[in-house]
Amino acid sequence: MLIWVLFIALVCVFLALDLGVFHKNDHVIKSKEAATWTAVWVTIALAFSGVIYWLFSDGLVENPTGLTPGTAVLKYVTGYLIELSLSIDNVFVIAVIFSSFAIPPIYQHRVLFWGILGAIIFRGLMILFGVTLINRFDWIIYVFGVFLLYTAFKMIKSADHDFNPQNSFVFRQLKKVFPITAKLNGHDFFVRRMGVKAATPLFVALIVIELTDIMFALDSIPAILAITADPFIVFSSNILAILGLRSMYFLISRMLAKFRYINYSLVIILAFVGLKMLFSHYVHLPEWVSLSVIVIALGAGIIASLMIPEKSTD
Repeated sequence: MLIWVLFIALVCVFLALDLGVFHKNDHVIKSKEAATWTAVWVTIALAFSGVIYWLFSDGLVENPTGLTPGTAVLKYVTGYLIELSLSIDNVFVIAVIFSSFAIPPIYQHRVLFWGILGAIIFRGLMILFGVTLINRFDWIIYVFGVFLLYTAFKMIKSADHDFNPQNSFVFRQLKKVFPITAKLNGHDFFVRRMGVKAATPLFVALIVIELTDIMFALDSIPAILAITADPFIVFSSNILAILGLRSMYFLISRMLAKFRYINYSLVIILAFVGLKMLFSHYVHLPEWVSLSVIVIALGAGIIASLMIPEKSTD
């Protein structure tokens, strides 16, 4: 329990330093700054694998699945890469939301910061629920496997690029709860208008992003549970990936059009972990196989995007 408290405290320190020190003043996040912070978060996450090895070596954390230190590290890194890769699709949706509500770049980091806080809470609850289900009911892993395969199929068939947040169910319901003003008031989420407290587009974007993240978590958390049911590994890999999502958004959101084949990489990853869940009681793949599939799928998507010329629309 102490390890969990220390990890959550460490995350709170990271968040406090982020908003209270490094991003105290609103400013536009340039590509160079975003690349630097992305490198920092990835380095922290990968360095944490050393902490995972130490914790499982000395028995400082509960080990309900009986993992060896080396296996625990492989599962942690694999889970982290799964969450990071599936976040790429989330980045596109966030970009659409910001564009739809005309959120200036100078305030986007603030919205994402508060969105991260909510995501940590909701994902923590979803991970606890998912791990409990898998540990109590063996058959639930088949349900997760079928769900991931369906998600992979839907990702191929659906046209997510047509998503319009202002036509969404969430936005329509939010308008019934709060008066919504069309104008921004600096970085404020609410403003007084003729004596009435109204939500600004900043708050609306925050809520839509928050609920969208929950929908994405329905894919990513079962995918990580296909790798391991150890609660600390699932939670730590997921949260550290989320912490780096903000800087990664500012880094790759401007380049999404170039990586048009990444979507197929995500389909392969989801299909692989879905099949792994379905055959988990019959086929036991070494940990390095899962890690290799994820790396190769992402690498192939990036290389194909860069090497294959885009078809002319003429």
